[in-house]
Amino acid sequence: MREVLPELVRRWEAGETIGMGTVVATFRSAPRPPGASMLVGPDGAAVGSVSGGCVEGAVYDLAQEVVGSGTPVLQRYGVSDDDAFAVGLTCGGILDVYVEPVSQETFPELGAVAAALDRGEPVAVATVVEHPDPSRVGLRAIVSPGEEIVPDEKHPDPAGTGAFRQGLSRSLGSPRIDDAVQDDALGLLASGHSATLSYGPDGERRGEGMRVFVWAFAPAPRMLVFGAIDFAAAVARMGSFLGYHVTVCDARPVFATTSRFPDADEVVVEWPHRYLEAEREAGRIDQRTVVTVLTHDPKFDVPLLEQALRMPELAYVGAMGSRRTHEDRERRLREAGLTDEEIGRLSSPIGLDLGARTPEETAVSIAAELIAQRWGGSGEPLAATSGRIHHDPGPGAIPVPGDVAGTGAYGG
Repeated sequence: MREVLPELVRRWEAGETIGMGTVVATFRSAPRPPGASMLVGPDGAAVGSVSGGCVEGAVYDLAQEVVGSGTPVLQRYGVSDDDAFAVGLTCGGILDVYVEPVSQETFPELGAVAAALDRGEPVAVATVVEHPDPSRVGLRAIVSPGEEIVPDEKHPDPAGTGAFRQGLSRSLGSPRIDDAVQDDALGLLASGHSATLSYGPDGERRGEGMRVFVWAFAPAPRMLVFGAIDFAAAVARMGSFLGYHVTVCDARPVFATTSRFPDADEVVVEWPHRYLEAEREAGRIDQRTVVTVLTHDPKFDVPLLEQALRMPELAYVGAMGSRRTHEDRERRLREAGLTDEEIGRLSSPIGLDLGARTPEETAVSIAAELIAQRWGGSGEPLAATSGRIHHDPGPGAIPVPGDVAGTGAYGG
């Protein structure tokens, strides 16, 4: 939903009813992840995508029907066994798309949700997309781990919902359901993932029949780029493109300037190890944070890596340098008292072997490594592999921004 949210909120605030189709589950090689959305306005305009073009026409028609009837529909799209050119996915995947009418009446909390996202506050939207009792389908609750979610001047709350406090904004049918969905939604928020949850009709953990889709809108994960060099500018650009909140940090004020790093969200002048420790103490480091160390200067790198490799909450720590630089760095880290296990967390030389030479190519290499670790990819050419193209996250996977996933490799 995030990519279509500005248009959705604009039309919602204008009092319109919009048809919205959202991918709530995928199977095999589906082209878009859960959470991808498409809007159809009352003027016939379409925004967003659920499949990259495969079933957009069918979803467009269904969205108009749903607005007319007022009844949401959960529709499955896949390749037709009888006719491969029928409405479906030529890639061989399967999508479950939930299509619903969105208005101030059906989604009164949307303004407050948009305000929370503007402030960078985590919030989840839980919607019942399947239930044996049709009257339960479409029930929605907002889940917040914070004190409260409130509208603001930018989103003035025309639906009149006001603020709502920590927990669910409304019941999804019973205390048992509410407890289960709240616990699971908070877990998805912590990991930054959206997913469809399955329960029994009354929220039974091992049951079937009820499905709840949870959009988890967590603040953008962080990419900390240490070393204000030309490679850092390219890595910052790539990180921003992938949806990270990018910070460039260097102790040298002559190099660490906003004019040299226009794609970074912030540029900090500070000794890298001091900055990292301060951010950790302030609670701004989590399991989605990735660290790239690009200075390949021992006086900066070694104190920083001592800190980073002893922070198990970091998703990734990579350092640039030649093989000789890596061997020297590893020796210094051992002398500083780091264990083999701690040093084993370091990706060095940073990135996948793409033969990268330029800063831009190296940034792609770094992004490729992050994507491969996120989804368990081999890094081999797809033409040389067989089986599924799209992977599920593996153990220890790097959480990735938004619903589009991924960051990659580094040369060096």
